[in-house]
Amino acid sequence: MVKAYKNWLDCEKIDSIVINMDPGSDVLPYEADIDIREWISLEEVMNEYGLGPNGAQIVATDLMALNIKKITDIIDDEEAKYALVDTPGQLELFAFRQSSDRIIDAFGKDKSTIIYLSDPVLCKTPNGFISNMMLASLVQFRLNLPMVNVVTKLDILSRKEEIQMTNWFEDLGALYDSLLDSDSESQTIVGMELYKALENIGIFGEIHAVSAMKGIGLEDIYKLIDPDGEMQ
Repeated sequence: MVKAYKNWLDCEKIDSIVINMDPGSDVLPYEADIDIREWISLEEVMNEYGLGPNGAQIVATDLMALNIKKITDIIDDEEAKYALVDTPGQLELFAFRQSSDRIIDAFGKDKSTIIYLSDPVLCKTPNGFISNMMLASLVQFRLNLPMVNVVTKLDILSRKEEIQMTNWFEDLGALYDSLLDSDSESQTIVGMELYKALENIGIFGEIHAVSAMKGIGLEDIYKLIDPDGEMQ
């Protein structure tokens, strides 16, 4: 997604830089302007602290916060309008650790927006959709930032599945009816309680389907982040 969005911005002649904040990435599909791996090596963390891959990821996330000024100093020298920050894909490694607050504050909280990527495979069922939206609400609660909800990999969804997910997010009655039609009674009971909580929070409203492979929906993300931004 970062690669596709960066390519779209370049085509529109909108200046941007890409920051990789995942020290566990083996190969990046894009060329990072700033790469946390220049300062933190997951393999070195494993060797130094005697940890496995999972434990090393946690320590590395905390080390990112300690090294954040090195990154912000470079950003300050850049003249790009946007910085695309690629965070670790595992929520617990970034969104649910205290170090993420320090990182976001250093980047500039008042100028930041979350793009929350939802897995379409999980979201195909009403209970899976509810579970995903609960995670999204927790991320927004933890980080306290504006958030754009995006369903990725539109290219693997049928038109019917795309419309269904969009309806679930925008039409609470449609999601409620689908939950009642679920096969698992025990899951439905829990799903209904989560549904009520999310409705009270106000997490529902609008979601956007995007395909990085086909370049679909990227302009929509830009308009949501910067509605007054100009394109070529």
